[in-house]
Amino acid sequence: MNDSGYAYAKASWIIGKSFLGKRISLLSNIHSLNDLDRLIFPDSRYELPGRELLPSLEERIKLRAVRQILSVIKSYTEPPKVLTRMIKGFEYSDLKDCFARIAAGDTTGENGKIKHPVISDIGRFKTIHFNAYPDAYAMIKKTEYEEILHKDKKAVEKGADLTAIDYKIDYKYYQSLIESLSLLDNEERIILSRLIADEISLRNCLWALRLRTYYQKSAIEVKKYLMDFKLLGNINQKRTHLASEALGSLYFQLDIRDDWRGWRWEKFLNQSEQSGGWNADPRHFQNAASQYLYHLAFHNFHTLPMSASSIYCFIKLKQFEEDLLTSIAEGLSLGINSAAVFKLLEHPEAY
Repeated sequence: MNDSGYAYAKASWIIGKSFLGKRISLLSNIHSLNDLDRLIFPDSRYELPGRELLPSLEERIKLRAVRQILSVIKSYTEPPKVLTRMIKGFEYSDLKDCFARIAAGDTTGENGKIKHPVISDIGRFKTIHFNAYPDAYAMIKKTEYEEILHKDKKAVEKGADLTAIDYKIDYKYYQSLIESLSLLDNEERIILSRLIADEISLRNCLWALRLRTYYQKSAIEVKKYLMDFKLLGNINQKRTHLASEALGSLYFQLDIRDDWRGWRWEKFLNQSEQSGGWNADPRHFQNAASQYLYHLAFHNFHTLPMSASSIYCFIKLKQFEEDLLTSIAEGLSLGINSAAVFKLLEHPEAY
């Protein structure tokens, strides 16, 4: 069995033990953080009060996902570049979290000491100097991310608007992911092109919705933050513009449902209220889009066994599981049981 075979076998075993597919139902009747802890970590649970248990549980959920993903990647003598770029996704997510904490002024505790955020240990793939936190520029100096703050080393500080910074980090990540597709054979490239194209398109649309709804940004302002990559979308080598759906949506009224009729991603929008009123809800769109991407990854995990595309789908599934478990933990900490959290997330398989 070659490296891909070992990786696929290990990934399949992990997925079978994860809270995905039919096993999601195991999460549908959880009423306390301790119950959730016992379910996820039966051999190493923590008996702590809820307020103390939440940060511990969230940290262990995150590190569990990274550890399982790395255990699969280690099956390769030299992992495909598209997979190493996926691993780097944890680093870019942690970087955005660090920047957000700096901008919010949430870097020190009551004792005046630095509060270090939980950082994913991606081993030999890490490049960012998280030990320099909360010095934003020192964290990314001499890394591929340095150019983000090259012109303004003080752009990330308390009270800063991170919209442009977040866009640059996202763009950098997806650009490298798309470039790595050229190293794959045609069959794998077709599968991953669709997955990545849909993810970027939906990310653009959500970003446009959020900027218009929460920040009242104009169409001209929003356009600056859309990732207009051009990706080979099918076997006929037709290039897909990944910002086209978001650009088209900029001229739909946010309170007129009929404006959105026939739009490609219309099915992910919230329905009109019984009273007849309607306003586009970014949270609903995000949850529905997440469900779609989850099902896409789940379906394609076994489409081309023992390939980079199957392990790519495995990583996406583990990231989805991490988000789901974290959402349930946060809900339980607020007195919301898991069934209610599933309804908020619009996850049909669990209720």
